Amino acid sequence: MTTLTPGAAPVAPDPSDQTRAMLAGSDRRRRVTDRVATGLVVTAFLIALVPLVSVSWTVVSNGFERLSPYFLSVSMRGVFGGMDAGGIYHAIVGTLLITTVAALISVPIGLLAAIYLVEYGRGRLARWVTFFVDVMTGIPSIVAGLFAYAFFAVLFGPGVRFGVVGSVALSVLMIPVVVRSCEEMLRLVPNELREAAYALGVPKWLVVIKVVLRTAVAGLGTGIMLAVARVIGETAPLLITVGVIDSINFNVFEGRMMSLPVYVYRQYSQGLVPCAPGAADCIATINYDRAWAAALTLIIIVMLLNLVGRLITRFFAPKTLR
Repeated sequence: MTTLTPGAAPVAPDPSDQTRAMLAGSDRRRRVTDRVATGLVVTAFLIALVPLVSVSWTVVSNGFERLSPYFLSVSMRGVFGGMDAGGIYHAIVGTLLITTVAALISVPIGLLAAIYLVEYGRGRLARWVTFFVDVMTGIPSIVAGLFAYAFFAVLFGPGVRFGVVGSVALSVLMIPVVVRSCEEMLRLVPNELREAAYALGVPKWLVVIKVVLRTAVAGLGTGIMLAVARVIGETAPLLITVGVIDSINFNVFEGRMMSLPVYVYRQYSQGLVPCAPGAADCIATINYDRAWAAALTLIIIVMLLNLVGRLITRFFAPKTLR
């Protein structure tokens, strides 16, 4: 704005003053926007934290009392009614064995498929592999259980139930998760590393093993652990393929096996025990107590698996990525 005084020529405003005013206004807008964005992020984090803390507290408060060395070291063989006895040792063994076999099936297939899509995949075959991986990602777990049961029923006859059938069902659910997570990690490896190895005359397969996989090992380990955590709590496919049992079974190729998710479902579905009035050796809520303690054990196992995965990736990752 021009300032006029009597008998004087008009004086133009200083351009530097206008620039400073514009910068000050822009800086204020940036600060306000930053505070609003920070508030929204913190609010979203707190909202997401509420159900997590609620579920964790509910499981710990209901399951901690029953959790004990005895509960972790005995099975349910010979336990009935409201007896203050029984444990989850057979379910822990079944869960670990079935999940381990499922990982042994899924990880090589998923990792090799991811390597093919990133390093070699071109044309129609790569598009079809990507399409089927996307389709498998959305398959309901009950469908995977029905597929595994039908496949083994054709080979061994109807009514077949043993651990490896459940492992195959879980592997159907694990493979797409492994492929997707490993594919994203492999794509994050800089192309400059590949080109430098090619310039030295290293063959492509050796570049993949020594450079690409070595660089992405931390992300690959995390993706595999996410896939394991995805299937270790599945109940429906194991009900169909593995069944239930109260005894300990270490052989995944013969006989039924118990798993922790199925154990939780079975105990909770049995409900309250009808105890006689004044019966000192009968606990009406014993089934609920066992179910909550088994759920807490399953959460602890998942946490330990994630911790082991992080330690493995930290040990094997290149020093520049630690």
